[in-house]
Formats: sequence, C-alpha cells, structure tokens
Amino acid sequence: MKKLFTGALTALALAVTGALATGPASADDFSPAIVFDMGGKFDKSFNEAAYNGAERFKSESGVTYREFEVTNPSQREQAMRNMARRGATVIIAMGFAQAAAVETVAKEFPDIKFTLIDMVVDLPNVQSVIFKEHEGSFLVGMAAALASKTGKVGFIGGMDIPLIRKFALGYVEGAKYVNADIEVYQNMTGTTPSAWNDPTKGGELARSQFDRGADVVYAAAGGTGVGVYQAAKDAGKLAIGVDSNQNYMHPGTMLTSMVKRVDVAVYEAFMTAKNGTWQGGFKILGLAEDGVGFALDKYNRDLVSADMEMKIEAARKDIISGKVEVTDYMAQ
Repeated sequence: MKKLFTGALTALALAVTGALATGPASADDFSPAIVFDMGGKFDKSFNEAAYNGAERFKSESGVTYREFEVTNPSQREQAMRNMARRGATVIIAMGFAQAAAVETVAKEFPDIKFTLIDMVVDLPNVQSVIFKEHEGSFLVGMAAALASKTGKVGFIGGMDIPLIRKFALGYVEGAKYVNADIEVYQNMTGTTPSAWNDPTKGGELARSQFDRGADVVYAAAGGTGVGVYQAAKDAGKLAIGVDSNQNYMHPGTMLTSMVKRVDVAVYEAFMTAKNGTWQGGFKILGLAEDGVGFALDKYNRDLVSADMEMKIEAARKDIISGKVEVTDYMAQ
C-alpha cells in the first residue's frame, strides 16, 4: 500500500512539473481563441487587421482558432469565460473596451494566457499590447498638410475616448509641423460603441468638413471610416485610412493609411503561445518597432510625391531618434 501511495505521489509530482514547464505546446493541448470587438472582423480596419493576423497564424501553423464577434458589450466577459471553460489556452481580446472583462476572467483562470490589444491589465497571465498611434498619426498629418491646397484638413474619430484623441493630437501636430497656420477640423462620431460602425454618420461629417474647405480628411473610426472614404471619393477630395492599409478602397482619393500592425501583434501572440515564448507584461509598439507607420503602395503612389515621401521619412527618423517629440494625449 505504501509503495502504491509513493508511486502516486511521484506521478503527481511529475504531472505538476510538466504543467509548470514552459515549452512548445503540442497540437493536442494548444487551443487559441480570439474575441473581436464591436464592428466585427470585417470592419476593414482594426478588427479586420486582427483577423488577418489570426488567419496568417492558422495558415502557417495549421492550427485553427476559436472566435467570437461581440455585438453587445455584455457579451465580452461571457465569451471569454466560455472559451476558457471549453479549453482555450490563449485568448486574444481586441480593443480597450475589453479590459474589464479580461481582468475579471484572467483572475478566474490564472493558467490561461490572455493578450489584450489597446489597453493595459496588470496581471501575470495577461500580455498588454499598446501602440504609439500618435507617432503614426503625426506622419499622416504631415501627408495631409503637404497634399492640402486649401490649408484646411480634417479629422473624424469614432467613439470619443482618450485613445482616439491620441490619434487626433498626433495628426494635428504632424499637420502643424508642415504648416503652422493650417486649420484642422475635428469631429467625433459619437459616445457609444455604435460610433465604430456608422458609415452614414461618417459620410455626413466628412461632407461637412469638405464644405468648410477641408480637402483631406483622416478617419480613425473603424467601420465608420468607410463612409468618410466614400464621401471623399464623391467630392473629389482626399481621405486617409487607419489601422489596416485601406489605400485599395478608393485608389486616387486615398492619400495614405496610418497602419497599425495589429495583425502582427495577434500573429505573434498566437505563435509565441504555441512555441512556449509568450510572456505576460507590456509591449509598446511605435515607429521604432515598426508597430505603426504610413502606407505607400501602387494605389497611392501617384498621390505621394518623392518630395513628400522624403520629408515624411526624415520626420520618421527624427521621431525615432528623439529629435522630434510627438505628444501622447493619454500620457498628459
């Protein structure tokens, strides 16, 4: 009997040691999941960038992932808890609004890894990924001012929150870096999550800014931006996309896009969780880390002159070196 008891203890010790070891996860015990936020995975912006990163992971690893698209704020916590109960080993939560749900569920399931994009939760099993959106917005603000013929440009945000004010302030500083006298009109779409998916309102706000003389408008508004880009095309004006490279949507009127590499953050969260190198804590991605930038491709090449590109590139290097400082609205 004593021998059986000792053997059982030895087996238990080995099991615990195996559970605590950090190493590559086998296909059998690795189960990734992602919770998309309001706007859906095909919003052509923030969520879709995340979807592209998840799909890249699936393509390269051969591992499928679970997903949930939030349509009501109350679903966030429930979706994460359900995924955890069903065996998910790493859960990615998209967007600042998921922070409270992540904090709650991560405490309930301390052995599960959580990656939160765009907000910080300080727990050992949470990886918080945030971006220096103000740095990328500075560059597209420069592009707007360099392309503007009226000396008036615009900004349309989605939900009026500090994060979107961060985009706006970087954009204003970039535009004024080029032209200290430039006018920058600003509008937010709303104060509720529906502001991320209201292209009709986005189009209305863009037309109002065009009517006041703006000839370039930057949208940081998720799916609402689709209406802004269409309004720019209809008016023969210029628009600037956000998060994903949206230049392809209306070639000829999309000046550029402020690219935020959410796709890379999602891909790396899944891949590092799979290979055993995932770490909790904070990751901050800016120009120096290639986490943000401006998009230049065949769709907007004719709109961005060599001189414009040279000036923007010089500023990018100066921001990285610290010669030029961009104000972070959220750090004020």
